[in-house]
Amino acid sequence: MEFQQKKIAFISEHASPLASLGGVDTGGQNVYVAQLARHLASMGYLVDVFTRRENALIPEVVELTRGVRVIHVTAGPAKVIIKENILPFMDEFKDNMIAFIINQQVDYNFVHANFFMSALVAMGIKKELNIPFVVTFHALGHVRRIHQAEKDKFPVERLIIEERAVMEADRIIAECPQDMDDLINYYHAPADKISIVPCGFSSKEFYPIDKECARRIVGLPQQEFLLLQLGRMVPRKGIDNVIQALPHIRSSQKPVKLVVVGGEADVLDEEHCPEFARLLNLCRENGVEASVIFTGRKNRDQLKYYYSAADVFITTPWYEPFGITPLEAMACGTPVIGANVGGIKYSVANGETGWLVAPQNPVELANKVNQLISNEALLNDAGDKAIRRVNEQFTWAEVAGQMHQLYSKLMPRLKKQAMVVTESKHRAA
Repeated sequence: MEFQQKKIAFISEHASPLASLGGVDTGGQNVYVAQLARHLASMGYLVDVFTRRENALIPEVVELTRGVRVIHVTAGPAKVIIKENILPFMDEFKDNMIAFIINQQVDYNFVHANFFMSALVAMGIKKELNIPFVVTFHALGHVRRIHQAEKDKFPVERLIIEERAVMEADRIIAECPQDMDDLINYYHAPADKISIVPCGFSSKEFYPIDKECARRIVGLPQQEFLLLQLGRMVPRKGIDNVIQALPHIRSSQKPVKLVVVGGEADVLDEEHCPEFARLLNLCRENGVEASVIFTGRKNRDQLKYYYSAADVFITTPWYEPFGITPLEAMACGTPVIGANVGGIKYSVANGETGWLVAPQNPVELANKVNQLISNEALLNDAGDKAIRRVNEQFTWAEVAGQMHQLYSKLMPRLKKQAMVVTESKHRAA
């Protein structure tokens, strides 16, 4: 089979590569799927991304770029449904995806499932059509329950599905060493079945821009020391931690402002955006309402200006399977203060491209900011090292190259296994 004819079916049931980012259920997985598909296509792969239909008017098949199609699969009502409530529609998703494959006569080499519900679909497709699959979980139910307890609204069946998927997947992709450890410790995944392939950033999208110019473009103040929090506005991302740190930050040179980019809407209001309302009340309780700028959700092409405008990017979630935003910030030359968890402690070189602090510890975070406010040379040095680190190790081109190596090693073995299974079925018949 020619290299350019290799066909892969991505499944990403709730995270479409066409979605706007920054909402409750749109973030890193959307970027991962879109960018990995694009870069694999540039290497000669043909990639179909299967995602749940959320709009009755959108075509079934949309071309994202040359070599990448987005296939909208009917699974439940054609409207936005929070991901915690999608599981009951996955049987319908599987059936309609199988119907598409058969009707279109597409011969996929394998399926790459993203998230546990996609893995459930992939297991069904493997059973019905004998198409092998690899899986990137993006987050693990056992780990989520440790950190969120009763606030985790996913059904308990998630854990059972993940355990099955670990056993049935032909390869498991961990995004960082912590992810691999969690798969082994909580799911008894065989270490030799796991490959570590990180997330990445696009060097075409994210690069340094003059700070003064960037602030002017997005309308941010020029004279303040700006802290940036950017991403999905959900409790586990730790925006509370940054707000609660503000009263402990002392600056005799310039005022400190926190810029929060993201949220449920482009223009946030307390009546329709409950998480924004909660955070705004937290600002009032801590007496820092005047020191926080909530920008609302922003288009992806605007984000590089916010990263470049900031003096420091802060991301202190309770836990983080990987976290793409630290890479994007570093690509723009902005050093990171990150929580010492998950993928952040893998991507941020502590003391070089940024600094790691404990999650949910606003005083420790504030102390670190206080050390940096008056040390422009240290910040500039960390920013320079950040640019070098991410461009050497974490571009999507590098990630896609690693994934191609994994796929290439896997392909001959999967083909041989498929032939053996097919022959066994013929003998049994």
